[in-house]
Amino acid sequence: MRTFDLESTLKLDHVARAIWAVVERLDLAAFYGEIKARGASPGRSATDPKILLCLWLYATTQGVGSGREVDRLCGCDDAYRWIRGGVGLNYHTLNDFRVEHGDKLDDLLVQVIGAMSHQGLVTVERVAQDGMRVRADAGAASFRREETLREHQAKAREQVERLRKELTEDPAGYQRVRQAAEMRAAEMRASAIDRALAEMPAVIEVKRRNRGRKTRSAKKSEPRVSTTDPESRVMKMADGGFRPAYNVQLATDTESRVIVGVSVSNRGSDVPLMVPMLDDIARRTGRCPGEYLVDGGFVNLKGFTEAAKRGITVYAPEMRSRGERPSIEHRRRDSPEVAQWRARMKRADSRAIYKLRAATAETVNADLRAWRSLDRIPVRGLDKARCHVLLNALTYNLGRWRALTAA
Repeated sequence: MRTFDLESTLKLDHVARAIWAVVERLDLAAFYGEIKARGASPGRSATDPKILLCLWLYATTQGVGSGREVDRLCGCDDAYRWIRGGVGLNYHTLNDFRVEHGDKLDDLLVQVIGAMSHQGLVTVERVAQDGMRVRADAGAASFRREETLREHQAKAREQVERLRKELTEDPAGYQRVRQAAEMRAAEMRASAIDRALAEMPAVIEVKRRNRGRKTRSAKKSEPRVSTTDPESRVMKMADGGFRPAYNVQLATDTESRVIVGVSVSNRGSDVPLMVPMLDDIARRTGRCPGEYLVDGGFVNLKGFTEAAKRGITVYAPEMRSRGERPSIEHRRRDSPEVAQWRARMKRADSRAIYKLRAATAETVNADLRAWRSLDRIPVRGLDKARCHVLLNALTYNLGRWRALTAA
């Protein structure tokens, strides 16, 4: 044991102090509203959401995405101990807080974007969208066909019933404890298989559509679903390999490099994801961007028409099949908005504007992968993955806010 002054362990300009100062100014009423008193019954005091949020934000700036690691650092790292302030924590509390407040984290991101817009730091005049496939927390060997899942489901239910019967009949205390643990594990396996079977119709439908379009990515393999993370999908990654992943979409203001739109899906294609992101940006900022930059993976003529009707000028490369230009018949079917896009992208000034996409969106993706905790999704399920991505986006925006204010 040793005596020390916790306040003097951090420099006045330490990033943990800056994050705490921002968290103190955020509206956390929704977090506090869920805390309930137990009346006269004894119980542990609730952990202040301000501490939990600040711990996760600071951990994300350090690239830490594990609740166990944050728990360990709270006992040995001065910055984490300063934020904790002597409050007792464990990794269960930390992990539960990260994945149970998706809508609240979304609201905090809206608050931060709104405050930066009020200061004139974010204009949303020109926005770039880009997607990245982030490795899911599912083993590549955990994907099973429907027939195999049915077999495992029957065996799992049989095991649960057998263990439940033994637990009722066996009077020995130590045996009951062991059997109770085995039954909980068996119930978890059965529940995971049930969730995997529930996801099977969606996977079958995607396979059917791909085969109907005769896409190059459509393989003649049977649909499979993971038993560890049923909502994840096998996607083509940046290195050309195929692994379980989620499709993380980010929209970034090109001038300030602030993230103004976030979405997470298990769709492997970016084509239908532009218009939903425009809706998300309008919801967060209260307005639509004036110019919108996307790469060739988002080329969707219906989406471009919808964006133009909202007054948005889209910049995207014209996709060509096997190095050839679209036929005259194809161009005749174009809407006026699509024809304007084709003519726009022939101009040199439009191509210069489009170059800002890679310099903005892709650098943000690289920052989150290399320096935050978005190199892998450490949680399972689409809703939990969204919480993890929102936490990374919120942390990144707080860093940009600090940098822009200093500048």
